Amino acid sequence: MPLVNVKLIEGVFNESQKRDMIRRLTDTMVEIEGEALRSVTWVVVEEVKSGDWGIAGNPLTTADVKALAAAQPAQPVG
Repeated sequence: MPLVNVKLIEGVFNESQKRDMIRRLTDTMVEIEGEALRSVTWVVVEEVKSGDWGIAGNPLTTADVKALAAAQPAQPVG
């Protein structure tokens, strides 16, 4: 019974994108494990509060992630 746990910074992905992640991650696990395990493959999406996720000693915010996704430089932290 596989469990895929996805952690995201809140407000980066919309509900449709999160549903798509769940479907596609399940499909990927089924490709690896076989169709018989589809019904017992769990995917949990957890959102972490903006600023409660850190990289290289700095908090990462929703705006930082959106800037990275848009290939724009993020504003300096602090």
